[in-house]
Amino acid sequence: MNPWLVALVAVGALALSAAGGAPLTAAVLRLAARSGDAGAPDDPKKAHDAGGDGPTGPRAKAVLRGGTWIGVLERTAVTGILLLGYPPAIAIVVAVKGLGRYPELRQNPGSSERFVIGTLASLIWAAAIGVLGRALLGGDPGLSG
Repeated sequence: MNPWLVALVAVGALALSAAGGAPLTAAVLRLAARSGDAGAPDDPKKAHDAGGDGPTGPRAKAVLRGGTWIGVLERTAVTGILLLGYPPAIAIVVAVKGLGRYPELRQNPGSSERFVIGTLASLIWAAAIGVLGRALLGGDPGLSG
């Protein structure tokens, strides 16, 4: 395959993964906040934690500061890993993110909902773009490990 085309597909996939994941993740978090079990600060019967204000609430956002940049880096890494054809390395990205956030999540359990929902939405987007990019490059998506 033409090296310029390979570079174009790779850069395009990485850019789409990094940039496109943020609006998708935000939309998923908004949907989650509207679900019946999301909780609300003025409804103690539905509060999902002691400080419960849902996955898009100000407390969850304040605890998980830097999430936008972490998400961009996470999606870029996952898409790049899949473009290179080595999916097991995704475990390293997930482990680094989880361990890095552990102290914040331990002290603020209400933020864990936002963390899990955002991480899963971000990972699904990055994986889809990575698999698509790998397929466009004519390679096995590498999903066999």
